[in-house]
Amino acid sequence: MARPETPGTAADHAGDHAGGSSDGAGARPPDATPAAVHAGPGEAQRHPHAAYPVTVASPLGPLAGLRADADESASVGGPPATALLLPGYSGSKEDFAPLIDPIAAAGIGVLALDLPGQYESPGPESETEYRPGALGPVVAEVVAAESGAGRRVLLLGHSYGGLVARAAVLAGAPVRGLTLMDSGPGELPMGRRRTDLDVLEPVLRRRGIDEVIALRDASGQWSSTHPHVVELLRERLRRSAVAGLLGMGDALRSEDDRTAELVAAVRARRVPCLVVCGIDDDAWPVSMQRTMADRLEAEFAAVPHAAHAPNVENPAALLDVLVPTWRTWLRDDILG
Repeated sequence: MARPETPGTAADHAGDHAGGSSDGAGARPPDATPAAVHAGPGEAQRHPHAAYPVTVASPLGPLAGLRADADESASVGGPPATALLLPGYSGSKEDFAPLIDPIAAAGIGVLALDLPGQYESPGPESETEYRPGALGPVVAEVVAAESGAGRRVLLLGHSYGGLVARAAVLAGAPVRGLTLMDSGPGELPMGRRRTDLDVLEPVLRRRGIDEVIALRDASGQWSSTHPHVVELLRERLRRSAVAGLLGMGDALRSEDDRTAELVAAVRARRVPCLVVCGIDDDAWPVSMQRTMADRLEAEFAAVPHAAHAPNVENPAALLDVLVPTWRTWLRDDILG
């Protein structure tokens, strides 16, 4: 089991929790639609919040995280709950910045992580250790540590993080609920995102991460993003493990459909599931994710005015799905 976490260095994240506000959520019923999240276009990863940096031990080394304590007065009762949030390929814990304070205000603590090899989390040198089947048991140990500390864990994985979250549940992670966000049943289908991985792989292998960053700059991909956020996106790419980007990229093009295994696991352990995605997701088609939800007998929601990352594209509408659903799961858990 993972060792207890240690606090991070506040100076390293001073911009992350300056002025952490709950956007007035304290006066609202916790089950109500969360108050508007005022993150301007392209500004989400720098959205202010009250989380503090921590380091969580894992079998693959320390994991950088952001933890926010729940407003206990808003909890549904029973043991405390934590939403454990896993980012996608080339992402980081900062992708969840707009969600942190509203979730905590609804009585659910938050722990957002950089997966091994992502941004501030060191990772192994072997590409194969970044596949979902290898990272899943790592996350399962983090979940077990949270559970051992008396917390009920609501596990959410975005995109590649969803494949890892699924593998964690299959590895026995004692979760009280599973949310797969903009994540599919297996490998990415043919399309722009898969083509991008095909194109970038030889560049990354032969020329390195700086050339990948230069290509993203030249493509105009970040043209509508706030310069302060672009600085973060460049920095986290530069600090991410090349082996991790290659290993995850390969898995995104080869991961098997393990939905049948997941169905058996969640049914046996009575784990409620939610599949949620942007209504214009351009990675896994919405129809494919809806079918996966049907197979899982999971709740399904499509977030308007969002594509592959509703956490940064329309966080308020995403919270309108997550918060009431999670609170219902926790209440049902108490009632048995």
